[in-house]
Amino acid sequence: MNGAVVALGAKARAALTLSPTDLLRDAVYRRLWTSILISSFGGQVSMLALPLTAAVLLQATPTQMGWLLAAELLPFVLFSLPAGVWLDRVLKLPVYIFGEALLGVALATVPLAWWLGWLNMGWLYAVGFAIGAVHTTAGSAAQIVLTQVVPRERLVEAHAKNALASSGAEVAGPGVAGALIRFLGAPVALLVDAVMLAISAWILRGVKVHEQRKEVPKGEGWRRFRADLMEGLRFVRQQPLLIAMATCVGVWQMCHQAALVVQILFATRTLNMSEQAIGLSYIALGVGTVSASVLGHRISARIGPGPCLILGWFITALGWLLLAVAPVGTLGVWMFGLMLSLFGVGAVLIFINFISLRQAVTPEPMLGRMTSTVRWLILLPAGPGALIGGWLGEHVDLRASLAFAGCTCLLMCAVAWHWPVIRGVKVLPKPQDTVPGTQVVDEATT
Repeated sequence: MNGAVVALGAKARAALTLSPTDLLRDAVYRRLWTSILISSFGGQVSMLALPLTAAVLLQATPTQMGWLLAAELLPFVLFSLPAGVWLDRVLKLPVYIFGEALLGVALATVPLAWWLGWLNMGWLYAVGFAIGAVHTTAGSAAQIVLTQVVPRERLVEAHAKNALASSGAEVAGPGVAGALIRFLGAPVALLVDAVMLAISAWILRGVKVHEQRKEVPKGEGWRRFRADLMEGLRFVRQQPLLIAMATCVGVWQMCHQAALVVQILFATRTLNMSEQAIGLSYIALGVGTVSASVLGHRISARIGPGPCLILGWFITALGWLLLAVAPVGTLGVWMFGLMLSLFGVGAVLIFINFISLRQAVTPEPMLGRMTSTVRWLILLPAGPGALIGGWLGEHVDLRASLAFAGCTCLLMCAVAWHWPVIRGVKVLPKPQDTVPGTQVVDEATT
């Protein structure tokens, strides 16, 4: 008996021991990963508290919920392209750090406005716009910082580990968030995320990366800015894989926002779930993302990044369609949790491959402009998707928004499956195009 216990303990220790080549053995990446873990935990509070503040405290309509999501997405449309040019000229890590801190300040204004009696949907729209503006710039900077820490051939592994950090927070975070919202109120619970973001920014200050600022000749700032912006657009346009992925992920984003805008409303008003029950249900999202984060790298290696993308889209579509037919009662609550779990699996499979593929084909000097251009393209349909979901939810039925998301996504999956430029990608490609006047650096040796 004692021998069996010892053997079991040895197996457990072996399973928890990092391999000699594991990315988490790298101190710089480990610090970056820790920051992601902490900010993700706080993000679980905001993911529930912000829409619940609108839906429960301010009694927002489905259309108003659509405008709240649209406010978060508008900065991507307005600022993403110029932000890409700017990011290619500045140090990315300070932008990332400042963005984490600014996001915390924006969220902290919600409980302040509530205490002062100023809180209304207009205030939430402004906070949503600020969140979107930070994600437009600091979010792109964060993705580029990863390429400065991790060799290109290990990007899928790195994104999978980052997703594991986020999904680990998603397992514990929603239950804690639900309890905080229940006992403190949704606006006050946002302070937890603000504190987590401050800690994340402090940790990021210790990340060491080697990057150089791109020098622009004096007097040529605006002329060069326009030239660089057009150069980024041309680069993306000349990459069939980037165009194909941006088209499909753009459609997926439209579907995602159409479903997301009614998700909390469906839980509270159709399924009659409490804030704490919703928080506990979101643990299923974490279970799904943890599972995909652990297995995603292996699935991608086995079937290829392209087919793995299509699999992710299909799984999320299935989840939306299941929720669209969920009955009122206990079964409906379980189906709500199942939808969240399926979304977690699908979203991780989508983004660890989508981000890795687009970074793999891009030379280092173009990463800022490529990232912002592609993010701009994929989020152009997201705002209309949120408004469509809100309109369908208010004028037809909340289930109609979910059905629209699921059916449209399934149709897009069928198109992508017959698109060789996506389905045919079985390994990570390498940069093929260089930027004029620059040399592509083999980041595997830096």
